[in-house]
Amino acid sequence: MTFETFDFGPFTAPRIWTGLWQLSGNAWGSVPVPKIRQGMARHVEAGYTAFADHYGSAEIIFGQFRECLPDAERVVGATKWCLFRPVEPTMEVVRAAVLERIQRMRSQRVDLLQFHWNDYSDKRYLTALERLKDLQEEGLITSVGLCNFDSVRTDEICAQLGPDFIVTNQVQFSLIDTRPLHGMDHVCEKHGLKLLTYGTLCGGFLADRWLDQPEPDLYAGNLTPSQRKYLDMIVKAWGSWELFQSLLRVLRTIGDRHNGLSISNIATRWVLDHAFVGAVLIGVRLGLSEHADDNGRAFGFRLTDTDNQDIDVILHQSNSQRMITTIGDCGAEYRQL
Repeated sequence: MTFETFDFGPFTAPRIWTGLWQLSGNAWGSVPVPKIRQGMARHVEAGYTAFADHYGSAEIIFGQFRECLPDAERVVGATKWCLFRPVEPTMEVVRAAVLERIQRMRSQRVDLLQFHWNDYSDKRYLTALERLKDLQEEGLITSVGLCNFDSVRTDEICAQLGPDFIVTNQVQFSLIDTRPLHGMDHVCEKHGLKLLTYGTLCGGFLADRWLDQPEPDLYAGNLTPSQRKYLDMIVKAWGSWELFQSLLRVLRTIGDRHNGLSISNIATRWVLDHAFVGAVLIGVRLGLSEHADDNGRAFGFRLTDTDNQDIDVILHQSNSQRMITTIGDCGAEYRQL
């Protein structure tokens, strides 16, 4: 397997990261912690040396895992500081938030701290980021990124805080949600930051197992939280289940052109082919459902002009071009009151 990498801050990391949001609860299935750590070890051995997210016990389990590695420095851990309610970002408050993450991850510093601020009308997010910059200079943070910031605010932050401070922005990006193509791409190019994208496989719907399958019942109780989220987006915001099946058939045809690659490989490759994308975050049910070998097959090739033209035929029939206005820019769905 030929691993593709990208650089951010002082790090070089693979372009597929292991997302740990499924450690937020038992809705994805319950697995003993030792099996989760074994799953992390399998991913590192396979070359997936970057892990992201802070949900549930993710920071703690990751910290315990990395602490036991003989070459821990080659494994990158990204976490978040998310502020959904008004907070006065004094240095004391910001330092406490960073130190809490350092303690949970059993490290001397945070590799990548991704910052989310809910209320754009409250400009203290700039103050909070200035404090994070101070703590970076102290050595408590190696790199700082954003999470679900829109194009306007990302541009503002990068312009005010200077070049090379913000290295990433984690946002949703997929064949279903193409909003980063409507402004965020230009901001990334302007300031030299990369996107870490989630939702790229739409909770697993962009996969062969859903080809020629009937639309699932959103309320049947057998879908994961991610699947409920993305099914709603597919059939309400993007288009319909029937059109989604047309997309899956096109992706299956393209996969066959590329020596039998999976639908998920093609969907991942479509995102990776955009230069402003650093890495795709793929959620994994460690110890329960892992697809490390198949995910890696998304490396080492590019989609052809014919491939992209066939995909565009379907996308032009969808609402993908209008989602930037119906939903809003990147992250808007988390700020609607």
